[in-house]
Amino acid sequence: MFGYRVPAPDEAMLISGGRRGLGGSPFRVVTGHGTFVLPVFRKTRFLTLAMCEAEVSERCVTRQGISLTVKAVIAFKVGNDHESIVNAGQRFLSDQDQMSILTGRIFAGHLRSIIGSMTVEEIVTERQKLATEVLETSKSEMAKIGLIVDSLQIQSIDDGDTGYIDAMSAPHKAAIQRQAQIAQAQATQAAVEAQQAAARNQAEYARQTAVVQAEYNAEVDRVQAQAAQAGPLAQAHAQQEVLAAQTELALRAAELRQQQLVAEIVKPAEAEAERIRVLAVAEAERMRIQAAAAASHDRVALDRMLIDQLPQIVKEASAGLSGANVNVLNGADGLSEIAAGLVSQGLTILDSVRKNLNGEDGSDGGGTSGTVALRGYVGSKDPRGGAPRNGTSSDGPVDID
Repeated sequence: MFGYRVPAPDEAMLISGGRRGLGGSPFRVVTGHGTFVLPVFRKTRFLTLAMCEAEVSERCVTRQGISLTVKAVIAFKVGNDHESIVNAGQRFLSDQDQMSILTGRIFAGHLRSIIGSMTVEEIVTERQKLATEVLETSKSEMAKIGLIVDSLQIQSIDDGDTGYIDAMSAPHKAAIQRQAQIAQAQATQAAVEAQQAAARNQAEYARQTAVVQAEYNAEVDRVQAQAAQAGPLAQAHAQQEVLAAQTELALRAAELRQQQLVAEIVKPAEAEAERIRVLAVAEAERMRIQAAAAASHDRVALDRMLIDQLPQIVKEASAGLSGANVNVLNGADGLSEIAAGLVSQGLTILDSVRKNLNGEDGSDGGGTSGTVALRGYVGSKDPRGGAPRNGTSSDGPVDID
């Protein structure tokens, strides 16, 4: 836009003409923003706020009178505050390169002054102390011209051909060399020890390798021996299994033959013995049944014969009464009693014969025939006490076949 000016971020815009700036400065300072500037009536200039660098290479004399060449680098810039910008603008706006030149001269003077109060040993060993003292002494003077110093670095300190610094460093160099030699010796010893340890490790590894190789070879030999023995052992096991199978087969054949012998000889013999025993039992039973049947048949026959003989027995018994002198007192009832007595006597005789046939009197009842003696008197005695009438006596045996 016409008349509108904006400074860069690392610049300060100085506007002169018109009203004065703050604090009675001859120009107005603008930073960080733009503003309208009337052409012709206002003049605009720019002052850098960027970091600047100044190098110093100064020959200084120490407190010991030893000449040293000191090189340093100063990093500085215009201060950001309004006062520093105004001071720097009034001094360096027309020729801003003069800031580095003037700063180098200022630090060179302060550097000579401070080094003159120090020894070479202090300067060499305490560089930071030297830089700090230089900064402190130059701060107020730099502030007057609107500059601030960010850092001061001592780059080198050289004593020329005097050799003082080298002589000063000789003990340290000797100590360092001694330490270096010691370190070298220690390193060599460590290297030798490491080599020896490595050799021992290699020997131990070789020994272990040989042991492992021997064990491996032994294992290989053992496996090969086992493999070589595997065939005969397998054949022996196979023959042993065959013999065991043959033995088992022979035992089974013997058991089978024994079972066959039992089936062919023992079992038929036992069956035959059982058959004979059963036949004997059956025969005995048959004979017992036949004997019982025969005995039963004989008893039936005897009973029938006795029954058939009973009238004869009664007749013979009554024959003894035919000539007897019997007095019947109760008439017909008396006769009936006599006849009943004769019949009862006959039945008693028949029952006695049956018991004798059945063995009830202690005789052998297993016979099918025998002689039964029937003894008794049938009839009545002579009233005179003599023999039975008609000279007939019943004291004779009656044989029944």
